[in-house]
Amino acid sequence: MSKLVTIYGGSGFVGRYIARRLANEGWRVRVAVRRPNEAMFVKPYGVVGQVEPILCNIRDDASVAAVMHGADAVVNCVGVLNELGKNEFDAVQAEGAARIARIAAEQGVARMVHISAIGADAESNSEYSRTKARGEAGVLAHMPNAVILRPSVIFGTEDQFFNRFAGMTRMGPFLPLVGADTKFQPVYVDDVAKAAVQGVLGQAEAGIYELGGPEVKSFRALMQQMLGVIHRRRVIIGVPFFAARIMAGVLDIAKFVSFQLFPNHILTRDQLKNLRRDNVVSEGAKGFDDLGIEPATLESVLPDYLWKFRPAGQYDDIQNSAGNLRI
Repeated sequence: MSKLVTIYGGSGFVGRYIARRLANEGWRVRVAVRRPNEAMFVKPYGVVGQVEPILCNIRDDASVAAVMHGADAVVNCVGVLNELGKNEFDAVQAEGAARIARIAAEQGVARMVHISAIGADAESNSEYSRTKARGEAGVLAHMPNAVILRPSVIFGTEDQFFNRFAGMTRMGPFLPLVGADTKFQPVYVDDVAKAAVQGVLGQAEAGIYELGGPEVKSFRALMQQMLGVIHRRRVIIGVPFFAARIMAGVLDIAKFVSFQLFPNHILTRDQLKNLRRDNVVSEGAKGFDDLGIEPATLESVLPDYLWKFRPAGQYDDIQNSAGNLRI
């Protein structure tokens, strides 16, 4: 019988790519999510019944255990960039990750892959980064043979990075950036999925891997490259941190006093702390080279999904060519 993997957060940005690759490897895949009805798009990743979305709340022991029953491997892709309701950093990224690992150990699951993030640090002043570190510690305490992946900012068709800022270019001639000089090492989502699959298949040694693409660029340089891809000219404005701190504080207060009726999806004080630090692979860290994976470049991927932000969309190149014709 085919082996079974449970992927927590398997319909999310990274999880769906892992689910597709494991289905192609012949595994049966349980996609554990909060809203299974919104994850039906994963079913065609395999043959009938091979990939199934199933209800799970990682804040509950019984729920986590039920969807893990009989699994040969588990992958945890659950994380939050912004706290909302009961989905707080600690509950999801620290307690949730540790819960999955503890129950995996109790059930005798052979392998576990955990998606963390570059910058995970127990001593960080960012709650996001601290809880990522506590989550890693909780995983290793129960599953010491786990493979932990720390990607830099992830890009791909469904990303919330390039898509977000490309969308902002439609609103006016300016593109404001907080932390314009902060460096990133963007990594393609399917390359992260390849690394995760190696962990599930037992082809990667246990330990922590920091995953970054082949290019290290400042936030400003990344946006300039994006503007070139979408054929738009915008003035990039670097927002000083003192001004960003005021803005983030006001937005966080509005979220609090409105009892989260007005969630802050723009910029939080915690996100601002992370924007002060470079998001790149540490010197000497294990990474793609150790996994035998050659990561994709931004240039080879961005045009495949950012074309929709061009002035004439998919017809932009044709329109520009027509404009150069001489009668």
